[in-house]
Amino acid sequence: MKKEFKEALEDSPIIVAIKNDASLQKSLKSESHVIFILYGDICTIPDIVAAVKDAGKIAMVHLDLIAGLSSKEIAVDFIRKYTKADGIITTKPPLIKRAKELGLYTILRLFVLDSMAYENIERQIKTARPDVIEVLPALMPKIVAKICKISPIPVIAGGLVSDKEDVMSLLQSGVISISSTNEAIWFL
Repeated sequence: MKKEFKEALEDSPIIVAIKNDASLQKSLKSESHVIFILYGDICTIPDIVAAVKDAGKIAMVHLDLIAGLSSKEIAVDFIRKYTKADGIITTKPPLIKRAKELGLYTILRLFVLDSMAYENIERQIKTARPDVIEVLPALMPKIVAKICKISPIPVIAGGLVSDKEDVMSLLQSGVISISSTNEAIWFL
């Protein structure tokens, strides 16, 4: 992982995740150095990314949530060619591999819904080799702490975080940052 990205994550205990134009505008005023873009389509994503970049922030596009993009490697090529995004977020290891080939930052999003999903984390990290993993839902401090211990790469936690107590508990569990669409915690 490039030093700039790691430092931006370390300097952003709360990562702003945006899901519409209203949250985009609020995110630009946040102290977060990193913005997760969780909405848009092939026509609007270049402009959304440009707004984030113009604010001097790192733009991470969640490929799986952009309407009109397939779950194939060509979607990564599109993001690289037609936007100024710094990186991608995805649940799909082949897209992580392609993004790394193109020099983009990568976040592998993992949903830890049961013990089988938990047991597959190490294999997925070794296969995809992302820069960072994001674990959802975040409100499992014991499990998140175990994941932080087994992961050779930084861990972000996201999903269902609603107050300062949640944030502090997760930071104490070892995550580098917490991602959230909850505007109430963006400015803690």
